[in-house]
Amino acid sequence: MTRHLVCLTFDFDTSAGMIARGLTSPTPVSRGEFGAVAAPRILRLLERRGLASTWFVPGYTAATYPDAVRAVAAAGHEIGNHGWSHVPPAQLAPADEERELVEASALLEDLSGRAPRGYRSPSWDLSPVTIELLERHGFAYDSSMMGNDFTPYPARVGDRVALGEPLRPGRASAVAELPVSWALDDFPHLEYLKTPDGVQLPTFSPSTLFDNALGDFTWMQRELDRGVLTITMHPYIIGRGHRLLALEAFVDALVGRGARFVTAEAAVAAWQNR
Repeated sequence: MTRHLVCLTFDFDTSAGMIARGLTSPTPVSRGEFGAVAAPRILRLLERRGLASTWFVPGYTAATYPDAVRAVAAAGHEIGNHGWSHVPPAQLAPADEERELVEASALLEDLSGRAPRGYRSPSWDLSPVTIELLERHGFAYDSSMMGNDFTPYPARVGDRVALGEPLRPGRASAVAELPVSWALDDFPHLEYLKTPDGVQLPTFSPSTLFDNALGDFTWMQRELDRGVLTITMHPYIIGRGHRLLALEAFVDALVGRGARFVTAEAAVAAWQNR
């Protein structure tokens, strides 16, 4: 059995990311709503090819589109915690961060029948206490950091970071880190965004994202005995027709190269049991 794994992960934000950025007029909210339209398309694609995946779901999406979240779980995909409001943890007080974490988990467990074992922070911006909170509440893994590319590693608690001083690493926690990369995320490649802080202008070409990912898998397979390639997508972004065609071609190419598609939880377990 191949030890070169692929995790297709979907951040099921719907409108939460727009609202968290203060974009609450009808048009940006409607952009996020498209995620609920696109999710069934993605589920059909995954079903046709027999692929496992992980969906990180904010409490906002679970509360607004409960049937859509139930459908993801019913199709056998992993449900992970993605906070409640999509406000990055680094911008929340510790008590508010913990409240969002707990409330989102409770709602996701109610909809899916299983408490989330994995967490991904909104905008990949952890607070100094996030890993400690995940440890306290029994999470197996986080998927928000970038300290490696193909190899999970123990997330640390209590790092000391100060300008002009060397990093003073904290202790290794019981929470595994499944690393991510902006180069393997559809948002910077495909999503136009205008906020009071400026404009993000992407290429709008899915080939840049999937060329990156296919090249990374090729290198991982050639150079490493084992590894995990983690791709991050958003239903409201990747779920348009031409992008779904590109996703189909990408997964078919990986299947042809012997990739094994697993959930994030399964990838972490395989690393821990290596």
